[in-house]
Amino acid sequence: MLPFEEQVVADLVEDPNGGLVVLSSGLPLASLAAALLLHLHHQPPSAGGCILLLSAPDPLKARIRRRLQPHDLGLQLHDVAPDLPAQQRASLYASGAALFLSPRALAADLLTSRLHPSHVRALLLLSAHRSSDTSSDAFIARLLRHRHLLPVYAFSDRPHAMVAGFAKAERTMKSLYVRRLHLWPRFHVLAAADLERTPPDVVDVRVPMTPPMRGIQSAVLAAMDACLKELRRTNKVDVEDLTVDKGLFKSFDEIVRRQLDPIWHTLGKKTKQLVADLRTLRKLLDYLVRYDAVTYLKYLDTLRVSEGVRSVWILADSSHKIFELAKRRVYQVVRADGTKVSTDKKGTPTKKRKVTHDSANKGKEPENEDSTAGKGVAQSVDADVGMILEEVLEEAPKWKMLRELLEEIAEEQMKGDGENAQDEDKSDENGIVLVACKDERSCLQLQECISKGPHQVMRDEWEKYLLGKAELHGLHKKNKKRSQQPKGFGVLDGEVQMGPSENAGPISISKLETNALLAAASEIRHCTKEGDDVKDDSNVSGSMRQLVKGKGKKKPKKTTAKRQANSRKTKSNGENNNDQGTDLVAEGQSGKTDDQADDASKLSAADASMSVSTIADACNYSSAFGGLATCKSLPPVQFCALDSEQHVLDVWKPSVIIVYHPEITFVREIEVYKAENPSRKLKVYFLFYEDSTEVQKFESSIRRENEAFESLIRQKSLMMIPVDQDGRCTGPNLANEPEPLLSQNSITRKAGGKKAPEKEMQVIVDMREFMSSLPNVLHQKGIRIVPVTLEVGDYVLSPLICVERKSIADLFQSFASGRLYNQIETMVRYYKIPVLLIEFSQDKSFSFQSASEIGDDVSPTNIISKLSLLVLHFPRLRIVWSRSLHATADIFISLKTNQDEPDENKAMRVGVPSEDGVVENDVRAENYNTSAIEFLRRLPGVTDSNYRAIMDGCNSLAELALLPVERLAELMGTQKGARTLKEFLDAKCPTML
Repeated sequence: MLPFEEQVVADLVEDPNGGLVVLSSGLPLASLAAALLLHLHHQPPSAGGCILLLSAPDPLKARIRRRLQPHDLGLQLHDVAPDLPAQQRASLYASGAALFLSPRALAADLLTSRLHPSHVRALLLLSAHRSSDTSSDAFIARLLRHRHLLPVYAFSDRPHAMVAGFAKAERTMKSLYVRRLHLWPRFHVLAAADLERTPPDVVDVRVPMTPPMRGIQSAVLAAMDACLKELRRTNKVDVEDLTVDKGLFKSFDEIVRRQLDPIWHTLGKKTKQLVADLRTLRKLLDYLVRYDAVTYLKYLDTLRVSEGVRSVWILADSSHKIFELAKRRVYQVVRADGTKVSTDKKGTPTKKRKVTHDSANKGKEPENEDSTAGKGVAQSVDADVGMILEEVLEEAPKWKMLRELLEEIAEEQMKGDGENAQDEDKSDENGIVLVACKDERSCLQLQECISKGPHQVMRDEWEKYLLGKAELHGLHKKNKKRSQQPKGFGVLDGEVQMGPSENAGPISISKLETNALLAAASEIRHCTKEGDDVKDDSNVSGSMRQLVKGKGKKKPKKTTAKRQANSRKTKSNGENNNDQGTDLVAEGQSGKTDDQADDASKLSAADASMSVSTIADACNYSSAFGGLATCKSLPPVQFCALDSEQHVLDVWKPSVIIVYHPEITFVREIEVYKAENPSRKLKVYFLFYEDSTEVQKFESSIRRENEAFESLIRQKSLMMIPVDQDGRCTGPNLANEPEPLLSQNSITRKAGGKKAPEKEMQVIVDMREFMSSLPNVLHQKGIRIVPVTLEVGDYVLSPLICVERKSIADLFQSFASGRLYNQIETMVRYYKIPVLLIEFSQDKSFSFQSASEIGDDVSPTNIISKLSLLVLHFPRLRIVWSRSLHATADIFISLKTNQDEPDENKAMRVGVPSEDGVVENDVRAENYNTSAIEFLRRLPGVTDSNYRAIMDGCNSLAELALLPVERLAELMGTQKGARTLKEFLDAKCPTML
């Protein structure tokens, strides 16, 4: 442990109430938690009991276990699953171990006295920024501190989240019953001294962006600025928060929605769309510097289809530039006579000057030497016909820089000074180079760039893009019931004819471009088929190989479609091609950006699980790919995805770290790793795009964290935490606190002037409802909570009243699935007063929709119409509208007035059949044969929507079995369901004879 970490633990354990620790992002939270566990374990046996740890994500649990491994002192650490039986949980509580728990199971065990607060030594909360008055963490802290002085130690490494809202830190401390706030920013004197004592060697590498990338970035920033100006005109949000600098972070969406949620129903469609557009534009900036040109174009195509004319930013002037430049990074469409085909902003076709060998690059944006060297330029149509698809395939500038850095590192490791080499041997340095990327997909793509070369990676992505276009176009044609062979697709072996009628307008230009893409896709499929036919014949495959020599040259090489198709089967620039199926390596992560916008940053679970091992196996053998692009060998490389939160510095112990996507959290982890290993040599390279939003976002994250700590320091000097006579934090006021003596003795006419004690209210709550915050609020109001598993309803207030609680999102989902109808039906069967509680969020509008959106007619898609039909079908149903959680608690207290308290055992048996199959208190059983109805509903073809019509059409199951198929189809509404039911009823039973 570092000295400042020891000081944090020492300050924290001084107060018997515990405390709240706020750290800078990236500082060792796991190390502090492990040190605190060891301190609690070393306490005298009189302070025995288990230690509870809440709100710990899985990566943090693994790091705490890793920190505790060297200290084998008998401290047991168990992860208690939510579905673990109650008896096993009780035995773990009695063992005195440290337990990772879910709040739902722990709250139920405390309410049922399965765990007594006196048997708990301490409570550790590892995500205190998520705690609030109504959170599960605060509920458990109140249950533990109600009758027992228990230290609560809360940690948070999200300082910007602790200043969100009004007095967030003070309200969190009151809800957790702590009175001391410990702030440890990166600029703290002790922390800065420890981390800067032996700093690593840092090299800041600024990579220039290509002109198209700079153009896209400026266009996106212009569109974002235009959206922010439009949002300012609404006068609905705080103007100080609406800046492009803050718009680069995800928390910007939370800031805007927090201000707009109370009036969300009064906003127009344009304002709501502006909020969504700002989120989309932030992703466009992030993906520009993170992914390759083909993936970025694929994402833009997805946005064009999914958002269309609804988006405001697409209609802006700068959006045209975004799409055009993104397309120019991948391909260009050229006429056969050498003139370019393009459209101006209005979409009218124009002819540009003829492209010659000398002016080939003049017609395009000027590009730097790095990007030009990484381009493969080829055309994919016969010169006799109308159009040529010129492939640009611009490579990311960071790819070449990463390759150069790896070669430089390899040279330094091979030559080195003799004295330094001896030091490396003594320190057991393995020479591993760690490359830190944002996500798993970037890791796999960089690994392929090293193993196969950047040009081949871009070629694979380009082929997947073309095949996806062709497949999507084929689906459109199929849905329109036209020919499944689109024009130019496999008809002329990739050749596209352009007639005179196709030069008429902007639609023809788009159509020609689409046909050219489809023709290129047909070539790839044709090439793949030929490759499968001749892959065993080396002579045939050797005669078909033609290398693409356009890479690194300024003159594009025009070839026929057949020759270009054949050349795609080989690697360029003399690369050894022993495997014709190399493009299948990356097929596992091929289409994640085709359908959803967010899929561009994620891989499938299979890819994520195998990525680390695959990369490690491929990169540990540098000789296998060291001579692909150059003759220089590369060092062993490991890749790390920052989104996975897998802290691998202590595992791999690298000597060189290349931060491919800089992030402030990972930078702090590097500083801590170097401070904990001062004798180990460490060199860090930071790769930034020069003059990009990547640099701006990194600097803004540091500035935002410093501003958050400055705000917390000011709040700490002014906050007031109430305490009792013993110095304990009182926390929020409870409704069951004793009244003052004056109010108790105010009525002196009664004997002794003493007021009769009120009877304690109790509410039976379903175990699944502990995922919400309503049980917590009910407990704050002084109501006794009885957690059981209920078959009918969510809350039982009395023997007559049963409540089904629905949030707004759950209400819409339950209507769509039909689940709400069945839930109301069962409540009507077993309770005299069934209640549907519709609960709104406190920080949102108390309205489904604005008054202008409510129509006069009944619509099957309108939520108000659905509620009206529900009430008409169940006349005894009562609907209760609640503005917030606290309003719901007050409504429950009002409903329980003059009502008997519910019986726990009876509530558990409601709706559950006994051993004889009889259900108690079934109101419907007096008029209906419930057993026959349940049997009918389980027959094939019978659904919740048609079984009532079947009951009305026949009087018994015997009559149902004799009905013809036509009559069944009339009752059930579908011919298929009627045939399924009839075949089941007429099927012969198998016999043993």
